[in-house]
Amino acid sequence: MPDLLTPDQLAQRLQGVPEWSIADGQVEREFTLATFMAAIEFVAGVAAIAERLNHHPDIDIRYRRVRIAVSTHSAGGLTGLDFELAAQVDRLPGS
Repeated sequence: MPDLLTPDQLAQRLQGVPEWSIADGQVEREFTLATFMAAIEFVAGVAAIAERLNHHPDIDIRYRRVRIAVSTHSAGGLTGLDFELAAQVDRLPGS
């Protein structure tokens, strides 16, 4: 099980994914895509990342807006794995 990040580590990790924020014990970001189909394709990319990492975020799709939120439930909070997922999502087309 990954170790929980300390407040200082969280602040440092957020610098690597500046569009993300921490709320309700999760790291989250909302994306606005060009079209509904672009949003669905984006979510498919997120799903592929989640499967590779075996770490699955909450995904909320609202037409062209996609909200991604993730935490490491087995660890009871935020770990490096959450920020690895966020960084990989940021590299997807349309992000």
